[in-house]
Amino acid sequence: MAEAASGEKEVLFVDASHFIFTTLLGKVWCKVRCYMRSQAGRKRYNVLGALNSVTKKVTIYTNETTLNAKCFCEFMKILYVEYYGKPIALVLDNVRYQHCRLVERYAKVLGIELLFLPAYSPNLNLIERFWKYIKKKVLYSIFHKNFEVFKECIDNRIRQAHQIDKDKLNLLLTSNFQSFNKVNILPV
Repeated sequence: MAEAASGEKEVLFVDASHFIFTTLLGKVWCKVRCYMRSQAGRKRYNVLGALNSVTKKVTIYTNETTLNAKCFCEFMKILYVEYYGKPIALVLDNVRYQHCRLVERYAKVLGIELLFLPAYSPNLNLIERFWKYIKKKVLYSIFHKNFEVFKECIDNRIRQAHQIDKDKLNLLLTSNFQSFNKVNILPV
């Protein structure tokens, strides 16, 4: 993180989010029952994102089928082109397709460093907070007329978030993680 702050390296927090084409309920308190229109079906929009730890800009790769190692390699190529000439480190969770030999070899060819987080620690991945924020802004209690409008709303909000919501994101996406030094562990 210190290298990212000084501009020596681009540190990107990477994760996927899967948006389901339906209306999700937000918090509603009312005296009269409220009905919301919703879409039927199971269409899914997969978004693989990389959050720049300094600028808070998010680069995305999307599809409507599935995410796999081949998709992740294509995404690394997009990141390589965007940050050409700068060292890149990707902070990743433990999704199986990111641990395969194909991804590791391709990252080595591109000169991208892969840093894997400990298992079951989503709170250490800054982009998890970003996905929660995007879902709140784009999905909850909002009806989208069709799947194309749904995808467009998600893409636009992701691309503009670092400009529109700069102050909120700077508070939300901090690298101040809680550490547990000298923790007493009690046997159970």
